[in-house]
Amino acid sequence: MKDQSFDGLAQKFDRNIYGTTKGRLRHELLCAALSEHLAPLGPQNIIELGGGTGVMADYLAAAGHQLTLTDISADILSLARQKLPHSITVRQADLFSINNLADYDVLVCHAVLEWLAKPYEALAHIATQMRPGTCLSLSFFNRDAAIFGNALYGNFDYIARDLKVKKQVRLNPQQPLSPKDVLTEVEKLGFRVEGMRGIRCFHDYLREREMATSHYQQLLELERRYHQQAPYMWLGKYFYLWLVKND
Repeated sequence: MKDQSFDGLAQKFDRNIYGTTKGRLRHELLCAALSEHLAPLGPQNIIELGGGTGVMADYLAAAGHQLTLTDISADILSLARQKLPHSITVRQADLFSINNLADYDVLVCHAVLEWLAKPYEALAHIATQMRPGTCLSLSFFNRDAAIFGNALYGNFDYIARDLKVKKQVRLNPQQPLSPKDVLTEVEKLGFRVEGMRGIRCFHDYLREREMATSHYQQLLELERRYHQQAPYMWLGKYFYLWLVKND
């Protein structure tokens, strides 16, 4: 297993991630979470790790923050440069090669860990560089939700194979993580958990898929109402954490 890059798939990545109701919903919910946590802090110097085409970086820059966008894929960043304002610094780098994370007030790492061969080593790399008091906005593909969703569709053999396929599809996350395992790990690494929520707690379980489009606003309101409450948050297709590095 190796870290995933989307070279050669930039346009497809952009369509599949952001051109669907699931991408739109995920983005809106993550923007709301970040806005809530960043509001008391004022303008911040932020680096986004594995930020793809820069949709989140663009949102944060427009909110008045200083942004550096990084990604491993040259193709993805070429697309990002076409869309983003020049005020955003764009840098091609894999996560493990970035050694100046202490220069930033906030790190954003959304939907990255599940594409890495060694996600917990990546978390440790981030943690060891961060200054005390700085913040990490973290989201990742939820293994528990993946098992639950596949059980609903009768994909029992896939679950029995530990969510492994014979031929990996490049737009399928290769390393889903259990929220409780990640919570244990980040506390070991010296983080304080100041916020958590599920992302897409209901969308991916709709029996009538077209309702994600026809009833989008109602679905968004439902997600906002329940995504910080148990048991619903634990079934979000993605899990979100706002972490502060301890002194």
